[in-house]
Amino acid sequence: MTPLESLQQSRWFKLICGASYQHLPSIRNLALIYTLAGADCIDVAADKAVIHSALEGIKIAQNYRSNAIKKGYNPHSKPLLMVSINDGEDPHFRKAYFNPNLCSIDCPRPCEKICPAEAIKFNNLHQGVIEELCYGCGRCLPICPINIIETKSTIISPQEVLQWLDILPINSIEIHTQQGHLDNFIRVWDMVKPRLNQLQLIAISCPYTDTVTEYLTEIYQYIHPVNIPLIWQTDGRPMSGDIGSGTTHLTIKYAQKMKQTNLTGFIQLAGGTNEYTVEKLKALNMLPPVVSGIAYGSKARKIISEILQKLEEISTNNQIEDYPELLWQGVSQAFTLISPLK
Repeated sequence: MTPLESLQQSRWFKLICGASYQHLPSIRNLALIYTLAGADCIDVAADKAVIHSALEGIKIAQNYRSNAIKKGYNPHSKPLLMVSINDGEDPHFRKAYFNPNLCSIDCPRPCEKICPAEAIKFNNLHQGVIEELCYGCGRCLPICPINIIETKSTIISPQEVLQWLDILPINSIEIHTQQGHLDNFIRVWDMVKPRLNQLQLIAISCPYTDTVTEYLTEIYQYIHPVNIPLIWQTDGRPMSGDIGSGTTHLTIKYAQKMKQTNLTGFIQLAGGTNEYTVEKLKALNMLPPVVSGIAYGSKARKIISEILQKLEEISTNNQIEDYPELLWQGVSQAFTLISPLK
């Protein structure tokens, strides 16, 4: 079964590495682990170094594919590689920052405790935010006792990313938009449209609002027809899938609203997706036929983080395949998210 067949059969699994996540060793190993576990698509930041790291992980996975099949997994020879772009300022494309010299010595450091990416450290090696680990979830902002944490956004040039299609094996693009951004979206779409013949898939991601389907209908009226598979990513609670079972409710509600629009395309959940998502979809008789797939970001990274931390402690090169026990532990853990869809 190819990745696109998985999408058509409501078995689609996408790993979101994070539009702002740039820790190269982790991205490489996440791509390797989730490829072996059977992911259909790996979504990474629009950064050449990040893309090359993911591609390296996907390539290394091919050396272990036969072993994965023997162990009961069903990896693709190559999952799709997706790059995210945005049509303006977006919380997916930001990072936290603050001056640690302003922190008091007796601060309990709630920012360090709450960070799901372990991107805030106060030790001999790091003081403050480790930029390449931060993926912009924003959980540290409201809990700082002295309110010194801010965010800085990255505006990525869609035109530059699209030029990479000529030199890198990127085969899918996701456009992040927000309600009220129609003019911005149209500007980006007009850049993307001439490149659709170089892609296997296009996705549109938009955070939930009570009237979001009205905005997406406007988008659809502009882009229709689209001659390659189109995914509507229902981004319920962005970057919150590792918090708890309730976080998945909004993205399911969003999918239900999308179904009522009858817009052509595949519905794929994101934003708050976790280990409870498939169970809840099946209980509502939405998987299938309403939902075609699920994307996992925070939760997918979180369940592998302890294994990657162990790797950092024992390895100088951070290549998880050099430690088969850790590699297959990671694949087994990743499969707990993937298997309910497969």
